[in-house]
Amino acid sequence: MSEPIELNDANFENEVLKADKPVVVDFWAPWCSPCKMVSPVVEELAADYAEKLKVGKLNVDENSKTASQFGIMSIPSILFFKEGKLVDQVIGAVPKSTLKERVDKIVG
Repeated sequence: MSEPIELNDANFENEVLKADKPVVVDFWAPWCSPCKMVSPVVEELAADYAEKLKVGKLNVDENSKTASQFGIMSIPSILFFKEGKLVDQVIGAVPKSTLKERVDKIVG
């Protein structure tokens, strides 16, 4: 079973932008209730797509540089990267089916 990677300002470029497979990044904060609702779904995606996808979580309170670089104004924000480029994003707590649909587009 694969766990989401803890991302930060220092490792974001290597782990996400230079990744050899698509990456889903959950921008969150510990005080955010909707983030807590989405977190188990993000963890399930990490397990379900372990072979095809990297999944990471970035705490916006501790990593404001990366959060502002991608214009994160609301959390949770889930960004989808392919070949180092932002290709999709979802803002707010959404059902697993919505995230799964977006993931299937980038790993397809």
